[in-house]
Formats: sequence, structure tokens, C-alpha cells
Amino acid sequence: MTATLEAQDLYRFYHAGEEETLALRGVSLGVESGEIVAITGPSGSGKSTLLACLAGLDEPDGGLVHIDGQRLSHRSEGERAALRARSIGVLFQTENLLDHLSVRANVTFAQRLGGGVDRDRAEQLLDDLGIGSRGDALPRELSGGETARAGLAVALANNPAVLLADEPTGELDRRNEVSVLDLIRRAANRGAAVVIVTHSPTVAAHADRQIRMADGWVTT
Repeated sequence: MTATLEAQDLYRFYHAGEEETLALRGVSLGVESGEIVAITGPSGSGKSTLLACLAGLDEPDGGLVHIDGQRLSHRSEGERAALRARSIGVLFQTENLLDHLSVRANVTFAQRLGGGVDRDRAEQLLDDLGIGSRGDALPRELSGGETARAGLAVALANNPAVLLADEPTGELDRRNEVSVLDLIRRAANRGAAVVIVTHSPTVAAHADRQIRMADGWVTT
């Protein structure tokens, strides 16, 4: 069976003058529908670079990424963006929300990018995340926990096949961390293949499987 998210032999090089940094050294990864995989490892090990390649936000220098059987890598930026909007939810710590749009408008904007606005679904999603009453609020008016939930709403706006999260609980207290992890588990239970980059032992323990990286390699 083909994994919902599949990466094969990913390489990524960065150049600064005459120096070359090997951020990814032949990383392969498969994540099934309904599975949560945590990627751990020290800073500089290649975790965030891998996530960017999996999201199509960065292009690997070698190797391929497939999402639901469709090739994501080595396509035009517009093609990658269209596939990402339809099939990939990306959750960052602070970059998911547009400052000038309300929470509700952020979700419907993400839906529009994915091909069509479903306002009833947007409202239901906010209600499910416990922030239905904050739909008219701007990002700067939200608490840390509300911001995390609103960012997750944007990432889940189009019921993506793949959910990618970079330190999704990094700025949250223990109670809000557990709450957000429960919501991510719900997304997996609905069929999403989930990858979380984290330094948190709590987040890693919440995953079905852990992959550790060091120096651009997968070590476990």
C-alpha cells in the first residue's frame, strides 16, 4: 500500500560562499492515513528543512515527495501551491494567521485557496476547536491558546490528507498543549497523515511513531 505521505531519498544542500551545508542526506519517510509521526532531534539536525520539503515550501535537491499518490516536488511553484492548498495543512507556531483578517476570515481565505468556501464547515470547525465565539477577533486579540487553535483551524480548513506541524505547542502552557494535541489526534482519526516536528517529550509521546534526526540523517 502506498503511504498518504511518501518521501524518497531527500537531499537538500545550502551554499554560503564556498561552504556547503548538507541539510538533508537521503531522508526517506512514509506516513499512513490516520498515523501521527513525531520528528525529533537537536536544533540544526534538518527537521524544519524536511518539513518544508514535505510541504512543498522548499524544493529538495534530490529525491521526491508524493502526497496521496501525486508528485509534489520538482514541479512549478504554482503547481506545488495548488496541491498544498488542496491536500496539505501546514501549522506553524506564529505564521498561520494573516494579521489583518479575523479568525473566521483566515479560515475562509484558506478554503478559497483550496478551491471553494464552505462557511458552514468553517463555523463548525471553529466550534469544534472551542473558539466559535472568537470568529470575529483579529489575531492580535487572541490568547496563546486561542492562537494555536485558530492556526490549527486554518491548517484543517480543507480537511487535508496531510497535516504538517512545526512545534505546534512551543509557546503553550501544559493545559493548552494537551488540548491542541487532542485536536491533532482528532484530525488523524478522521484520516489525516500527520507529521509533527518537536522538541517536546509530551508531543513525541503523543505520536504513534518517533523518528529521530541528526546531521541531516534519520538515525531511528
